[in-house]
Amino acid sequence: MTAAAPILPPLREVIARHGLSASKALGQNFLFDEQLLDRIAAIPGKLKGAQVLEVGPGPGGLTRALLRAGAQVTAIEMDRRCLPALAELAEAFPGQLRVIEGDATRVPHGIEGPFHVVANLPYNVGTPLFVGWLSGEGWPPQWASLTLMFQLEVAQRIVAEAGSDAYGRLAVLAQWRAAAKLAMKVHRSAFTPPPKVMSAVVHVTPAAMPDGVSARMLERLTEAAFGQRRKMLRQSLKGLPGALAALERLGIDPQRRAETLSVAEFVSVARELSA
Repeated sequence: MTAAAPILPPLREVIARHGLSASKALGQNFLFDEQLLDRIAAIPGKLKGAQVLEVGPGPGGLTRALLRAGAQVTAIEMDRRCLPALAELAEAFPGQLRVIEGDATRVPHGIEGPFHVVANLPYNVGTPLFVGWLSGEGWPPQWASLTLMFQLEVAQRIVAEAGSDAYGRLAVLAQWRAAAKLAMKVHRSAFTPPPKVMSAVVHVTPAAMPDGVSARMLERLTEAAFGQRRKMLRQSLKGLPGALAALERLGIDPQRRAETLSVAEFVSVARELSA
């Protein structure tokens, strides 16, 4: 028989007791709605016994939901004001929560084997962390899925299709060897304090990596192409050795702009340049 989850005090009470407030400098916005948090924790699927990495747990709202789902959570938090509240959670769920103090862009998480990343990412580090998880030659990655809260505008850029206003480098990096979908939108009123914009949760799972393509070359290609996105490819790619010749071999019109190229076309060009 499975042990019942411990009864926890309301999150607002925990925050008041520890004198916590969301730090603008750290990009924090707290979520209190337990049902909403449980829905976010359910997006990766069954987490009982699974390893989960959470970045920026704050006072532990989403952490509670992950622990209730049975996950083994490693949480990285740089705001030491939040550590006592997280320590209380670790006591309530013995052996399920490990807290690492530090900057998630620099501190190793030390998780072995596949793990899920589930996080209400601090707005100021969300995109760099996401790009980092998508980068690198090694594939499939260590992570089994990414379930991440972003500003709605960033989420739309991740799942955008070629030709749309939101389509850019982030979409290509997210989609060339992974599947990305917008899992749910979250209204600004759900947060304390309410951010100025809507948010959304993106769910990403690894897919097969196309043969003969260097991840670093694709990163360089998209950086050049979208760095001057309003210019034609013949202009934006002229500084990347071999790129214009690769377009010619593939029959891609150099007068097109980067946002008109599909993810598959970017992969084809990167493959030519990786050879």
